[in-house]
Amino acid sequence: MAPALPCPCGRARAYADCCGALHDGTRVAATAEDLMRSRYSAHVLDRRDYLLATWHPSTRPAELPPPEPGLRWLGLDVKRHVAVDADHATVEFVARSKLGGRAHRLHELSRFAREGGRWFYVDGEVG
Repeated sequence: MAPALPCPCGRARAYADCCGALHDGTRVAATAEDLMRSRYSAHVLDRRDYLLATWHPSTRPAELPPPEPGLRWLGLDVKRHVAVDADHATVEFVARSKLGGRAHRLHELSRFAREGGRWFYVDGEVG
């Protein structure tokens, strides 16, 4: 993705100054919401390497299948971010996509944990 283009996560920043800096390892996510947004952008850009690297080892799959041909991500709406304590948080979000002419909505309450100063996606409840 061109660094100057708007970030897919929905923040009013260029990709390079937002999720791109997390994807390329220039910086780490400061909050669970930052990590969640960067993971959404990784889905948009098919960065399965980043998705696996930011998935907690206790729940991480061995690999991720490629996205369905024709899948388009349409937007992200973060509903709430709750810090449970210094190293645990939840993020509720809705991610919209389109596949085969049909609109889809993923509404999830995701759990995150911070270990060694880095946030990881643990799991989520689809609602």
